[in-house]
Amino acid sequence: MGGDISVIGGADGPTAIFLAGQWGSLFFIAALVIMAIFYGIYFAKKIAQKRKGIQTTQLGHGKEKTVRTIEIIMSAATLLIVPAELVSILYEWNTVQMPVRMAGVVLGLTGDLIFLIAVLTMRDSWRAGIPETDRTELVSRGIYQYSRNPAFLGFDLMYIGILLMYFNWILLLFTIWAVVMLHLQILQEEKYLETVFDEEYRVYRNHTGRYFGRKKKREV
Repeated sequence: MGGDISVIGGADGPTAIFLAGQWGSLFFIAALVIMAIFYGIYFAKKIAQKRKGIQTTQLGHGKEKTVRTIEIIMSAATLLIVPAELVSILYEWNTVQMPVRMAGVVLGLTGDLIFLIAVLTMRDSWRAGIPETDRTELVSRGIYQYSRNPAFLGFDLMYIGILLMYFNWILLLFTIWAVVMLHLQILQEEKYLETVFDEEYRVYRNHTGRYFGRKKKREV
């Protein structure tokens, strides 16, 4: 918690330690709340779809080797980053100062909000992994007008937010691993969407950014 103590104005000695401890408690609570909201959304959506007979998680089941490998490794990355985050939070593994940690809180909460909006907008078309048998609609309304992958963007912002709140080299490596694997999954899903939706998806891709932003319409 040394980074926090150096930020506390003119306080020193026991006062600085006390103030740093108070900020540490706030970040502890904020980090756990951010994670609880995010995974609460994920599992609530999964349960709701299961009740409708929809298999939400379709990662690594009977697919082409490259796709299956990426989905399995991505699953491992997104699973293993959770204990890395929790250990960092519980043991206060942090080497950055308070302004950076505050930015992490903002990013984490933003990731939660974007993920929630993405999941609600997708309705019953939302899947974790490339569906082999399901045929869902191409969603391009709402938040999907501004991002082709807002759910993945929500994951990334949540991960980076927790990293900034509890920056350490171990968590950095897990975060990079998870973000890279999510990006590779996006590339695989783009190939799938182009195959299934053909010109409809290409038009959508040409107008909407992979992570965020609208593109100018190309002249024909």
